[in-house]
Amino acid sequence: MGISMSRDRYDPHAGRTLPLLAFLMLLKYGPAGATRPPVTAALIAANALVYFRPGDLDALLPRLRHVMFNPHLIIKYGDLRRFFLSAFYHTSEAQFFMNMTSLLRTGAQLETSMGSSEFASMVVSLIGLSQGFTLLLSKGLLSLGNHVPYYHFSAGFSGVVLGMNVVLNARAGDVVCFGVAIPAKYVAWLELLLVQALNPEAHLVGNVGGILAGLAYLVLRRGTEPLDLMFSGIADIVSQPARFAGRLLRSAAAHRRGRSVQGHVASLPRETVQGTWGCTTCSYDNSRFTDVCEMCSTPHQDCGFSRRRHLQEGGNNELSVEELSVEEIRRRRLQRFGK
Repeated sequence: MGISMSRDRYDPHAGRTLPLLAFLMLLKYGPAGATRPPVTAALIAANALVYFRPGDLDALLPRLRHVMFNPHLIIKYGDLRRFFLSAFYHTSEAQFFMNMTSLLRTGAQLETSMGSSEFASMVVSLIGLSQGFTLLLSKGLLSLGNHVPYYHFSAGFSGVVLGMNVVLNARAGDVVCFGVAIPAKYVAWLELLLVQALNPEAHLVGNVGGILAGLAYLVLRRGTEPLDLMFSGIADIVSQPARFAGRLLRSAAAHRRGRSVQGHVASLPRETVQGTWGCTTCSYDNSRFTDVCEMCSTPHQDCGFSRRRHLQEGGNNELSVEELSVEEIRRRRLQRFGK
């Protein structure tokens, strides 16, 4: 089917930035001993698959017009699909490439310092916060008479990336930009101005919502203990599928090993310390010189002649191994020890 795009019209030149993006990822992940943040790579791969829609994904994924962020439609119809999925869609390849290169740089640094689980929970939080702030800002501007942001359609990962920049620069000092020392906390705002200057069509309200999301995340993360527990819970939920898959694989391997010897274990009496044999009924360890269990009177299964003799001596009133009930075993134990 070839490569299409998340836009509704086909672009025959789509994919021109893929080799360059792959080269940048190779520089980051390729060298021996280099850190290879998995969540960052997974996010870039997910955005690339959604944008280029290779093969059968073109028919499976929703079209861009069905998921673009629009405050009016989200509030009026409660369209959560637009609220969450619009962050993973892009309207142009230039926008996609810019966001992914920023994600590769910022996301790799954050994931390396925070850990994959906490980084994944932060991404989930920033998506919800940035989209929420964009919704609130659009609704607020509507009440002030500005109708454009409220009915505007937008898409892209730039709001989340700007929120990541705020978190990344929170503990940094001054940053030198164009020969001028700028406090790190203002770098995200400077980047916002550069984005708007290079691309006037960029969604200003959405990018501002992303910066506010990063600031809100820092405030909440440094807040009270319940909020810390909430973010830790998000991290546990995000990493739970990977841990569950690992336990499932280990359990399946152990089950296969156990099943291969299960038939032999079930048919033979339990061997214990040298000179004893284990009863298959009550698991009592008996001397190898006895043919009948001293606890429950069950014959040793390896001694077929002794078992037949034991049943003959007991007559019709003696119970066979298969007929012994739990209560009968308990009674014989009490009788054996005189309790």
